[in-house]
Amino acid sequence: MTGPESEGPQLRRAVCPGSFDPITNGHLDIIARASKLYDVVHVAVMINKSKQGLFTVDERIDLIREVTAEYGNVEVEAFHGLLVDFCKQRDIPAIVKGLRAVSDFDYELQMAQMNNGLSGVETLFVPTNPTYSFLSSSLVKEVAAWGGDVSHLVPPVVLEALNGRLRKD
Repeated sequence: MTGPESEGPQLRRAVCPGSFDPITNGHLDIIARASKLYDVVHVAVMINKSKQGLFTVDERIDLIREVTAEYGNVEVEAFHGLLVDFCKQRDIPAIVKGLRAVSDFDYELQMAQMNNGLSGVETLFVPTNPTYSFLSSSLVKEVAAWGGDVSHLVPPVVLEALNGRLRKD
């Protein structure tokens, strides 16, 4: 047999992109939900050479791999450049983005339309769990830097890394 019938079922793939500096429970909620909808979820950790993160890209990748290991279908890697190129290289037809508030929608809609126009990649918006609607990595870092309790906002391994980094610097 030749043709599509002989290739077996196509894996449904999606990507969850972000800087994840650090990954939060809000990020994990979106990744976990995507992992139930797709066969493979790629977590693409953005490399921004003009920005100094709290954690290196490799540290972020290690933390994400550790906290997503239980899902079994999450692959984590770094990327720089256009997200649509990352998607093309890996045959990923969908981007999954969490929306925290209406203010996120304007920007994300423009990005979704641009990405679709450039490559045909679709963007799916997932409403954030209300528990995490205020949550961002920047806010977590700021509160933690001032000694605030962020233990309910990040996984334990991330909290440990965050506290270790902030005490060290």
